[in-house]
Amino acid sequence: MIKPKTEVPKIELPLINDTQWNLAAQKSESFTVLVFYRGLHCPVCKNYLEELAKRLKDFTDRGAHVVAISSDSEARAKKSGKEWNVPELPIAYGLSIEEARKWGLFVSKGIKDSEPDAFSEPGVFLVRPDHTLYASAVQTMPFARPDWDDILNAIDYIEKNDYPARGGE
Repeated sequence: MIKPKTEVPKIELPLINDTQWNLAAQKSESFTVLVFYRGLHCPVCKNYLEELAKRLKDFTDRGAHVVAISSDSEARAKKSGKEWNVPELPIAYGLSIEEARKWGLFVSKGIKDSEPDAFSEPGVFLVRPDHTLYASAVQTMPFARPDWDDILNAIDYIEKNDYPARGGE
């Protein structure tokens, strides 16, 4: 588990638009929001990321950068990008199970033909520009994820009140 106020693991992954995404290169004003999702096989992920895509401007208006990340292969991730309504959402793929565990994500084995052999379960991480963890929400299954309005309201409150990261003791 990564504690708040500590540096998060380095992460660099390819995006479905054939570029590279690197946390170290992010120059957000407030947060980089890393949204780890299960992959193409997950209808809950599809809905969650489509809602995020609708709110992308709300995040950028707050100085936050957003990326969605999965353990999917390039082909599966690009299929998600084509079939899901996420036109401007940066989607990274190829997260290794080892990397997922460094982030404290839970890992599941596939139980259906449509699922990969192994994949990470969801997590949302708010990372400060200095690459320290501010907050995270990690799930053991596809359900009960943080609401985007709640996260946006939290960013507003944090920035307005200079509210410190909690839970790092």
